[in-house]
Amino acid sequence: MKRILLMIFRNIFIFPYFYFKMIYYAKTDRVSDEKKYEFLKKIVKRANIGGNVIIESSGTEHIPEKNGFILFPNHQGMYDVLAILDTLGHPTSVVIKKELANIPMLKWVFAVMRAQSMDREDVRQSMKVILNVAKEVSEGRNYVIFPEGTRSKNGNQVGEFKAGSFKSATKAKCPIVPVALVDSYKPFDTHTVSKVSMKICYLEPILYEQYKDMNTNQIAEEVRSRIVEKIAELEGKNIIDKQ
Repeated sequence: MKRILLMIFRNIFIFPYFYFKMIYYAKTDRVSDEKKYEFLKKIVKRANIGGNVIIESSGTEHIPEKNGFILFPNHQGMYDVLAILDTLGHPTSVVIKKELANIPMLKWVFAVMRAQSMDREDVRQSMKVILNVAKEVSEGRNYVIFPEGTRSKNGNQVGEFKAGSFKSATKAKCPIVPVALVDSYKPFDTHTVSKVSMKICYLEPILYEQYKDMNTNQIAEEVRSRIVEKIAELEGKNIIDKQ
């Protein structure tokens, strides 16, 4: 909360403009997704500067040139989506849990991104979201899905990946892009306003031809294994995986 207030305070004169324009973009269909996405990227860059957050990115050369892919990152906190917005050039949506859909400020960010809200307690609604995402990805839209389902709360330790998270990808037959996040919990979960840095690394995509004979449990294990290995590399540590 302290860092969020610092971000707002250091952008106090432009904050009202950003806020009301974001609401307008969230409600209108007259503005292209590309323009909306570039607007969000501007907000995130200003927030990073104002909030003393440094994002180090790598692996962007692995992002598929053609739209219609799904990113699968490990999940550490609310800053994960902002880190992706800051470093990814392709307009992208995200699947969020329904509890996040009404958080002040973030709800407008998600609305501009055309996020899909999932009720994990409602099987029918969850399946509807999975099918909607698969359909949109097949039509060329990109998505972010967090396969842990919730943030890890254990720093850079990666939790279990839920196999069901990969159903949209298998239905869309799209590239799966593993994403490794390191220290992305620090901006909002360390209760400090001191300068912090985090890392985001886009890994080589797994194409449909490579996973078509795998079930979703096997896909989940493979994606998680790649992310765990990359996090260990980015931290300069030996792999000690406690799932």
